[in-house]
Amino acid sequence: MSVNTLRQQTPTDDTAFGWLRALGPRGRRAFAGAFGGYALDSYDYFTLPLTMVAISAYFGLDSGQTGLLTTVTLVVSAVGGALAGVLADRMGRVRALLLTVITYAVFTVACGFAPNYETLLVLRAFQGLGFGGEWAVGAILVAEYASARHRGRTLGAVQSAWAAGWGLAVAVCTLVFSLAGDDLAWRVVFWTGALPALLVVWVRRSVHDAPVAAAVREAGAGKGSFRAIFRPATADAPGLLRTTVFASLLSTGVQGGYYTLATWVPTYLKDERNLSVVGTGGYLSFLISGAFLGYLTGGHLTDRLGRRRTIWLFALLSAVCILAYANLPAGADTLLLVLGFPLGFCMSAIFSGFGSYLSELYPTAVRGAGQGFTYNTGRAVGAVFPTTVGFLADGWGVGGALVFGAIGYGIAALALLGLPETRGRELT
Repeated sequence: MSVNTLRQQTPTDDTAFGWLRALGPRGRRAFAGAFGGYALDSYDYFTLPLTMVAISAYFGLDSGQTGLLTTVTLVVSAVGGALAGVLADRMGRVRALLLTVITYAVFTVACGFAPNYETLLVLRAFQGLGFGGEWAVGAILVAEYASARHRGRTLGAVQSAWAAGWGLAVAVCTLVFSLAGDDLAWRVVFWTGALPALLVVWVRRSVHDAPVAAAVREAGAGKGSFRAIFRPATADAPGLLRTTVFASLLSTGVQGGYYTLATWVPTYLKDERNLSVVGTGGYLSFLISGAFLGYLTGGHLTDRLGRRRTIWLFALLSAVCILAYANLPAGADTLLLVLGFPLGFCMSAIFSGFGSYLSELYPTAVRGAGQGFTYNTGRAVGAVFPTTVGFLADGWGVGGALVFGAIGYGIAALALLGLPETRGRELT
């Protein structure tokens, strides 16, 4: 049976859930595994930003030290993501996915037992190894099941799992901090990071690699390597160096802006807007609701407008929303609440095209290496943004320093000038 027959039976089905039906039974199981893995990846990541105020008070940290916890996570995630990408090419997408989920779950739980700041910093770094690899591997797994017609919205739906995990983390954090004192509550939140263990059991039994990836690996061509994605163009071959450089720059800009907000908005709401933990949860619910819809909407737009136009559009809108959110006058709490929705919508919609775009930029044999490296290099370099905000916050205030995130979206817009449009490209 051909790869095309296995992949898609109803390419013209553009109904609301046509993309899901088109995946077929095995593709839908792959989607569920990738969605669950990314949701729990998000959950485990947000155990830190949502508990940073309590951790800072417990260990007596300044803003720079607190920001370093996030930076270390993101920098090490670049290493984990790049390695996971190569492993996905060599040992298969599903096996690599399982390895990343187990890694981030084990070290998130371990963070809850940290006796001091230094230990927490090291454990959070190891958590970054698994955290960095999960998205790239899961996105590739689903992209190789999806048709070119539906790939944008399919990967946008996978991306929406980030908002689902974020929302779950906010709900759990709000509940735990309401029932326990701050000194214990932050530890309990980390311990709940054991949830992914349930997903691992199901994925191992039910999810398989797409035929296109399995065929390449069985033929001995699945030898993902960093050398291949940095090969310059020659007279005989186009090369991938230009793609890798500009895709890394694109990822850096988008993630620099995003992680600035994800890391510091909870602190901004608590420390500068004087909201309680419960009150902060209410404000974040608007941000997360917007994020969830942004992922889904952005996925559809990437299929209709193209990958580059959609990313350009939301880079501009995200920068505008950050500037507006961070510069609202004191007392404008209702407006702050309402503005959280478009802010979450725009900063998440820009991510919707990433899974499909990066998958389409690389051939199957090195897709894991290419996507894993570029996406997670963006995480590592983009990690400078939340750390910079941490150091600037002492003089500018968190709200004033947040505008630094808008610079990231400008970098992303410029990076697109060096990349092609890939809408409609088949993964062969």
